Amino acid sequence: MNRPLTALVTIQLALEVRRLRNERGSVTTEHVLWAVAVIAIVAIVVAAVKAYVTSQAGNLK
Repeated sequence: MNRPLTALVTIQLALEVRRLRNERGSVTTEHVLWAVAVIAIVAIVVAAVKAYVTSQAGNLK
């Protein structure tokens, strides 16, 4: 799945919920922003681990 696209759709949904529920939507928006941040951090960690494993696999003889 395309992570940037997922993040944009998630933010769009959060903004729509906020528009519909003025004050109650702010909590939802905060949770969505935290979720997007966690997804970004996980994506960075996965990319780093994948790069490390790939480089180490190249060193096998």
